[in-house]
Amino acid sequence: MELYLYIALFAPLVSSMFSALFTNTPKKQFVGIVASLLIFTAFGSSTILLSHILGGGDIVHVEMMTWMATGNLYIPFGFVVDQVSVTMMMVVTLVSTIVHIYSIGYMDHDKGFNRFFAWLSAFVFSMMILVMSDNFAGLFIGWEGVGLCSWGLIGFWFHKEVATWAANEAFIMNRIADLAMLIGIFLVYWNTGSLQYDIAFPAMATLDPSTLTWMGIFLFIGAMGKSAQFPLHTWLADAMEGPTPVSALIHAATMVTAGVYLVIRSNELYDLIPNVGLFIASLGAFVALFAASMALVNRDMKRIIAYSTLSQLGYMFVAAGLGAYWVALFHLMAHAFFKALLFLGAGNVMHAMHDELDPFKMGGLYKKMKWTAIMMTIASIALAGIFPLAGFFSKDAILEAAFVEHHFIIYSVILFTAGLTAFYSFRLVAMIFHGEERYKLFGIDPHEAYKFMLVGMSPLLILAIIAGALKGTYFEMITGLLPNTEYHLHSELTYWIMTIGTQVFVALAIMYAYKKYAFSPVSVPDGTSKMENSFMYKLLLNQYYIPYAYEEYIVKPYNELSAALWKVDQNVVDASVDGIANIFYKTGENTRHMQSGNLSTMLKWMVAGTVALLSLAVVFGLAARYSGEIRTILSGLGV
Repeated sequence: MELYLYIALFAPLVSSMFSALFTNTPKKQFVGIVASLLIFTAFGSSTILLSHILGGGDIVHVEMMTWMATGNLYIPFGFVVDQVSVTMMMVVTLVSTIVHIYSIGYMDHDKGFNRFFAWLSAFVFSMMILVMSDNFAGLFIGWEGVGLCSWGLIGFWFHKEVATWAANEAFIMNRIADLAMLIGIFLVYWNTGSLQYDIAFPAMATLDPSTLTWMGIFLFIGAMGKSAQFPLHTWLADAMEGPTPVSALIHAATMVTAGVYLVIRSNELYDLIPNVGLFIASLGAFVALFAASMALVNRDMKRIIAYSTLSQLGYMFVAAGLGAYWVALFHLMAHAFFKALLFLGAGNVMHAMHDELDPFKMGGLYKKMKWTAIMMTIASIALAGIFPLAGFFSKDAILEAAFVEHHFIIYSVILFTAGLTAFYSFRLVAMIFHGEERYKLFGIDPHEAYKFMLVGMSPLLILAIIAGALKGTYFEMITGLLPNTEYHLHSELTYWIMTIGTQVFVALAIMYAYKKYAFSPVSVPDGTSKMENSFMYKLLLNQYYIPYAYEEYIVKPYNELSAALWKVDQNVVDASVDGIANIFYKTGENTRHMQSGNLSTMLKWMVAGTVALLSLAVVFGLAARYSGEIRTILSGLGV
């Protein structure tokens, strides 16, 4: 099995290096094909490893070589394939394969076609390092790698200032969180003597609770940045400036879930600090509602789906914070399928609408884009949690966990959020595919995507439908490593009341969205909203003015401070250094005539130098000879 581990890990690296060879050449179609085949090879190897784990095989653990060894510190290049990592490997490689195939069509006319695949495959390699490493140091290297690749992909169209700004925002905000994560990793090593999971986690059971609390807090702050949790959330919506396949891979299915993966991987730590876990769950519930509310009114198709991702990440943290780690991972997996499908469907719509993102300027596209409409509708049904699609099983398990653990406020918040999710999901579907054909007002002639792109999306469609049915098999596998806590209500009647009630609530939200946006006029001819003058609409549309607050009270003061310090640097530091340099320069200029080459002049300076040296020798000699008398005289003078 070690061979398959190496193939799964290094095939994306080979893909990236191969694509990089052609970055300075015109578009090569075969670059995308070869890159996709190599990522598919990684997926095939991951599937074989999954079959091995499902069949009851031993965990695959390899140490390639020593990485760091100094004093008591020993960190190998070690990788592990267990129940948790193989789940993430399957999600990453499957979605990556589909996104690579899709990108061949989506990026077909882009000048940076080859460069795009180099970045995309490098991201997959970094993500595989993150999830497969057997120690915190390796995880951190992969963590930083996906951050770098995310920066390159968000700002892929660097000629657009807004894309460059979004890439820098994502990179800088994540570095703030990563500093806290690095402190957490240092605390792990300082207190356990190791960064390897199989040594560090068992050693934590003997540590002081306050030490464990700080460990958990700092590690979670790192997770907050990567998974865009409040208050480090603003970068995720702005990251939609990157190509849509990037959004499907990075900002729906893989990188943004790395924070959830970190908490799940560190379950042995968080089990020891339940108060921190409750904070994680509470913050997750808040973020789920907070993000869903912003998606209600947004007029950017990709941003609506991004807010949805942010909201679903909140659900995952609710489950992980309550100790339902396997439920969090199950929702992570199910969500990756239908959310990536939504993003890719949005990419089809963008191409059809000449990169238009405002759903108020669309409508009636079902006639032109039947297959995309069907796929996005089914993905939205799964997202809303309607039985029997995948989202129902994973969301229902999170609701059960909150209810059984008697966290009724959290339960109420995420239940209400489920209704909002259904509303904004079908608000988007209704405005894009149904109702009046508003796109005609703007002279747009939409068309369906390439057939191979639709075929490439089909595995995500199938998994969005059937993944929930795999819950039992998945539970048996994953609880070989994670706590096997099952969440069942004591009364079967209570379960059915809750389940049916949730389904009815969600169905009513969907019907209201259709009534409001599919069967009623939703815009005036210029595509503007009728609601935009209300206070609540403006509040939600402006993201509660949090980006504005960051700009006014953090960014601008920081810029002003930087400008002031720059002046100090220029007028004091640089002036001092330049002044010293000028003194030596002028001294050299004034004395360089000494080196005239004239023998008579040179002899004069030699004599003068000799006299000066002899004079100094006499002075120092006399001072040494009469040092006692000199001290007596000076003491008498009171010196």
